[in-house]
Amino acid sequence: MKRYIEILKSVVLFKGIEESNLKPLLSCLSAKVAHFEKNQIVFMSGENIKSFGIVLSGQVQVVQEDYYGNKCIIANIGVENLFGEAFTFADIKTLPVSVFTTTESDILFIDSHRLIAPCSNVCDFHSRLIYNMLNIIAMKNISLTQKIEFTSKRTTREKLLAYLSAEVQKAKSNRFIIPFNRQELADYLSVDRSAMSSELCKLRDDGVLKFNKNQFELL
Repeated sequence: MKRYIEILKSVVLFKGIEESNLKPLLSCLSAKVAHFEKNQIVFMSGENIKSFGIVLSGQVQVVQEDYYGNKCIIANIGVENLFGEAFTFADIKTLPVSVFTTTESDILFIDSHRLIAPCSNVCDFHSRLIYNMLNIIAMKNISLTQKIEFTSKRTTREKLLAYLSAEVQKAKSNRFIIPFNRQELADYLSVDRSAMSSELCKLRDDGVLKFNKNQFELL
């Protein structure tokens, strides 16, 4: 666990907690690290989970599939970020999404019950953890609201421009890199990949943007 201390210091869940308290904190939370290979399932849709994860290295993807196997990407989760926390605290019996690694990854798992229930030592950092968790869930709700804004646009062109414009604001530059390949971007925006690729070419020909793989520039 020592080699991940620098990463854990940057995790929002542990904001305001001294480095000297991290080790006893993780022990109190019964935190465990697990290693996953690329494209390995972390959580499977339909299962009941009691722990949430924090990405220490690599990346995971949260996806939802319908009855016909159509996939929708809910989110990409990178280093220092959490996943699964909303479902564990909501006490949902069956997970409605799946989570799998997109690269070789190390993940820290924390029992949600140990976070909200003070231990026998009555550690003073539990209240801070709960405050930080509320902040994380609130920010994710804002992010999901933004995704709804993208997917609610009528045309593929409008969805692309809404998403790419948001990425410009996030990067604070008209040149930026998106965290998706073409198929993943189509799944994220809930559009057909061929139609999306065609629209990207039209936007390029119209002088609206330039792109090379996942590198984009809005003109």
